[in-house]
Amino acid sequence: MAPQNTIQHQIREILREAFQPSRLDVINESHQHAVPAGSETHFKVLIVAQAFEGRTRVERTRAVMSKLDALMKSGVHALSLRALSPEKEAKGQAEGFVSPPCAGGEKSTSQK
Repeated sequence: MAPQNTIQHQIREILREAFQPSRLDVINESHQHAVPAGSETHFKVLIVAQAFEGRTRVERTRAVMSKLDALMKSGVHALSLRALSPEKEAKGQAEGFVSPPCAGGEKSTSQK
């Protein structure tokens, strides 16, 4: 688990409090991008919550992003998000969730 003072931990706690998810994966993917070591700028979030039942994909995304607005304005460059109801997770929609390449630049093999 991420230390409490990290952005990763803050994302997890904000979403846990707001949505009481049955599943919450918050992954720091910053190391895959052209940023300094130890950065917290790129995240992948998979959240499954009953609160998303009956809501469209846009509505689910807006609900999550409204809760993370302050963090997004304070240095988070990219957030790959999949927000699902338990029903949609049961239909397999959580599977195969891969973040798209960063438009800000990928790490080259010389930076790894």
